[in-house]
Amino acid sequence: MSMLELRRVSRSYGQGDAEVHALREVSLTADEGEMVAVMGPSGSGKSTLLTIAGTLEEPTSGEVLIAGQPVGKASRSTKARLRRRVIGYVFQDFNLLPGLTAAENVSLPLELDGVSARKARVPGLRGLERLGLRERAAHYPDQLSGGERQRVAIARAMVGERRLLLADEPSGALDSTNAQAVMRLLLDACKVGGMTAVVVTHDAQLASWADRVVFLRDGQVTDQTTVAPGPESLFTQERHQ
Repeated sequence: MSMLELRRVSRSYGQGDAEVHALREVSLTADEGEMVAVMGPSGSGKSTLLTIAGTLEEPTSGEVLIAGQPVGKASRSTKARLRRRVIGYVFQDFNLLPGLTAAENVSLPLELDGVSARKARVPGLRGLERLGLRERAAHYPDQLSGGERQRVAIARAMVGERRLLLADEPSGALDSTNAQAVMRLLLDACKVGGMTAVVVTHDAQLASWADRVVFLRDGQVTDQTTVAPGPESLFTQERHQ
């Protein structure tokens, strides 16, 4: 089943001579348990694709379906509920709240969905621990390094029972060791937990963790390729040792 489907999605800004076409009739699917990497040069439309897929922005034309349901005509409250319960989003600038600790930032989506702070703290701490940040749970964002803030943002995007993760350069502030650890965690969530992930990255080595790589240029899909088993097979071996 397709968890995410974009059907001939276009997005333009401005009018007349000033009009800019960020996306031009892009079609893309991502199935349950699949990781799709999106690559392309700066300005190719990668981030716009994610914001539209995450219901943060409306397409100029085309249709977006999440779990088979079109979201174009959904109310603002329905879309907000989707983002709290179904969609996890990792922004390039992290979007952590400075007045909340790492643990509070991670558990916030659950609290906004009605879970008590005490109950939400448990999965929040678990998410931090999976990313090696348990001892930083009580620290505020300005007390964390860029890489630590990025890992907190990833933990927040995955907290609860999110089924679709949209990540914009999730390894951008990470060293190679932590970047590999994050990709391994995302792969685990897809292959074991059934989550779907769409990951924008400029790093071909990290993209090789995905099941499929989609290439964008000038707002259009120019190519896509299925990745030969590599990290996944290593992952599978480790799971069964």
